[in-house]
Amino acid sequence: MKAIVAKFLKDESGATAIEYGLIAAGIAIAIIAAVKGVGTQLSSNFATISTSLK
Repeated sequence: MKAIVAKFLKDESGATAIEYGLIAAGIAIAIIAAVKGVGTQLSSNFATISTSLK
């Protein structure tokens, strides 16, 4: 039983998957923030162009 617990504590395969998941989540948050900022600016530009064309 002691050997099984020691083997379980030494196994780090799940930790790697969690780390990759956290990295992916961080990248996704950065992309969402960038797209939101660009989208707001783009919407403002289209509104200005639309007003100028009228």
